Amino acid sequence: MGKKEFFEQMKALGLALTYNDVRLKTSYSSVMPDSANIESRFSKNIPLKMPIVSAAMDTVTESELAIEMAKLGSLGIIHKNMSPADQAKQVSRVKRHLNGLIDSPLLVYDDQTMQEVLEMREKLNLSFHTFPVINRQGKLVGILTENDFDFCSNYSLHVQEVMSNQLLTAPENTSVAEAYKLMLSRKKKVLPLVDFQGFLKGMYIFSDVKRIITGSSSSYNVDARGQLRVGAAIGVKNDALERTKALVQENIDVVVIDTAHGDSLAVLETLKEIKSLYPNLDVVAGNVSEPESALRLIQAGADGIKIGQGPGSICTTRIIAGIGCPQVTAVYNCSQIAQQYNVPICADGGLSYSGDIPIAIGVGADCVMMGRMLAGTKEAPGDLVFRDGRQWKSYRGMGSIGAMQEHKGSRDRYNQRDASKDSMIPEGVEGLVPYQGELKEVIKQYIGGLKRGMGYVGAGSIPELKEKSDLHRISPAGQAESHPHNIFITKESPNYPGSV
Repeated sequence: MGKKEFFEQMKALGLALTYNDVRLKTSYSSVMPDSANIESRFSKNIPLKMPIVSAAMDTVTESELAIEMAKLGSLGIIHKNMSPADQAKQVSRVKRHLNGLIDSPLLVYDDQTMQEVLEMREKLNLSFHTFPVINRQGKLVGILTENDFDFCSNYSLHVQEVMSNQLLTAPENTSVAEAYKLMLSRKKKVLPLVDFQGFLKGMYIFSDVKRIITGSSSSYNVDARGQLRVGAAIGVKNDALERTKALVQENIDVVVIDTAHGDSLAVLETLKEIKSLYPNLDVVAGNVSEPESALRLIQAGADGIKIGQGPGSICTTRIIAGIGCPQVTAVYNCSQIAQQYNVPICADGGLSYSGDIPIAIGVGADCVMMGRMLAGTKEAPGDLVFRDGRQWKSYRGMGSIGAMQEHKGSRDRYNQRDASKDSMIPEGVEGLVPYQGELKEVIKQYIGGLKRGMGYVGAGSIPELKEKSDLHRISPAGQAESHPHNIFITKESPNYPGSV
């Protein structure tokens, strides 16, 4: 019995399934797990070198985690529980973290004081120290570097008194390869690009250029400019349009219309308007769990669909509202529609173990979105909490009472934008998750589990995993048998959280 027949049989029985209800069937394999190709897509035009995307939650994804996700080859989605301007700043930090050509470098004026420049760095939370210096006529006159900051003993001095005016410049059409050769020969770390009138048109930084030329960033998920890719969540109507405008100015790669019920008039109208205003911008929409809903979003112009209504560990939507489809069935059903239109789908929520990832992809997802499984990492927002002899980090649902009371973005997500604090109906909870350490080590375990699953199935790539996967329906006894049993665990495994 193949996968199609399996789900038809489940439908005939009136059953909808989730990850704990199934296991992938093993098959003949010539695939070595570590050689499996895990490249995929988040949306039509946004590739992934690994099929894991971080959730747009205020305890999961801000710029720090998004930077590391992109460095690992994937994507972080910046949450919207902040003003449009602050969200755009978060995106800017990711996009400016490393660059090929910096086509709009952050500038300072020669008549500003060093104190004013320091205050600007602090306000924008910038991690770099290199700034082209222009005069009030807009022409390049110097460069401020980290050395200039280090050796400046009086911050009341004007920039023109501190900057370096011994400039190496190049024409505005200089390629990365040409820049690398020139900077290497002249031992310069900064190369401004100017036009024939002396106006600044761009800039190269040697560390970025070297990384591109030597291929040391081949595993990064970068755009055509060599900048890290990043996404951001938006809501609906005017707020969505305001956010999108600010995000586009920061070269956002993809926006996600992030709502609890994606099959709604407000979402469909917002999707159509954004695609009309920004036809070259990828827009992912969600969340839905029925194939008819996915079809409506696709027909409205969605470049990707997020699947999942209520499967998250901190989500109470299914219990409070009595709705939703278990995640494995939801992903399979929606994928049958989406694949007809070549629209990728993202399985959002419900994951507990790395083995759930190959199941999600095997039934039709192109990638998975993680919240809880990343919330305990060093790079996730929030402080460490010491409790019961171990370290924890905060994690809450975007529909929790705390999130909705503090942020309009959470109220919008759950269609309660005008609700008073006393009349809010929460659809999520707040809690703690164990501290997990650095993101790259956590992701290594998740990807390792995915690749092992691919090896057992005999799938050398994500498309092949989707094609070859077949399922067993397991009983509660089979589920119990799948876990360690009849043993007292004395040492926790990094990829098996056990009872935590």
